Amino acid sequence: MTADLAIRCRDLRKTYLAGKSAVEAVCGLDLSVEPGACFGLLGPNGAGKTTTIEILEGILAPTSGEVEVLGMRWGTGRDQQIRRRLGITLQETRFDDKLTVREIVTLFRSFYPDGQSPEATMAAVELTEKATARVGRLSGGQKQRLALACGLVGNPALLFLDEPTTGLDPQSRREVWKIVRAHQARGATTLLTTHYMHEAEVLCDRVAIVDHGRIIAEGTPADLIARLGGEHVVEFAANATGDGGAAPAALDEAALAALPSVTAVRRERDAWLLTVHHPHVAIPELLRRLAGWQAELNRLTTRHASLEDVFVALTGRTLDADDATADSSAQGTGA
Repeated sequence: MTADLAIRCRDLRKTYLAGKSAVEAVCGLDLSVEPGACFGLLGPNGAGKTTTIEILEGILAPTSGEVEVLGMRWGTGRDQQIRRRLGITLQETRFDDKLTVREIVTLFRSFYPDGQSPEATMAAVELTEKATARVGRLSGGQKQRLALACGLVGNPALLFLDEPTTGLDPQSRREVWKIVRAHQARGATTLLTTHYMHEAEVLCDRVAIVDHGRIIAEGTPADLIARLGGEHVVEFAANATGDGGAAPAALDEAALAALPSVTAVRRERDAWLLTVHHPHVAIPELLRRLAGWQAELNRLTTRHASLEDVFVALTGRTLDADDATADSSAQGTGA
């Protein structure tokens, strides 16, 4: 066993039967997570993230492969020992609407031999004022912070967060981020799954991008973005002069790729996205070329390259396109 790693798995596989055919939700995944790190599994819905994390949590058994959590293996007589050192926040947690916040946190605290007091935990997730409120009267963000409290109350060495901010408004999402950062500051390990790439950039020390049950890239967020070959993205849309809908005939991928400082080009809906080293070099030349192509600029924005740009560069797909179809395909696989 590898006691110096918080998580280690090798050639992890999980296959489900869907009618007469087999669906492989996790396909030979290798993963190593250092103690004290916040590690992110990133990818669209249906990529296999939840299946992977549920195997690591001991909820699902793998079809094959090796799994070690905190230097121990599930099914070797140490399951209870492992569970006492884990905190888990599921993708969706449902509590009895009639119980109060304090009652639920106190119940979860009773599952662990050591941990924080319910009062300290409620304070950490900013629910002290809601201690006597019944769950049915909480907002969506408050319910998610309650779920986090249940994961944190045992003072876990390893915290699992499965899509912890899905469906939350931006303010509630930032409140969850603040709680996770505070947990990290205590030196604990966190494994996070998310399809919000910005969330991973904010929280994670290292990330692995998962697609169709496989890790297709791994590294720090900065390293993965650097592999794009450019630090910025220029997004623009243009029409032929005097034509409200048609694109200029000369405007194509090859012509844009030839612009100075441009390292990659892609089309997304009605816009072009250019990955560039130096926007101050690329943009003036782009505007000059558009004038020569008799093109009328509709809009132009610049931003720093992101992990979502990395995903598109690796797969040729946007997360939005995958999310539109992933839910139906994942229902039979648990992915």
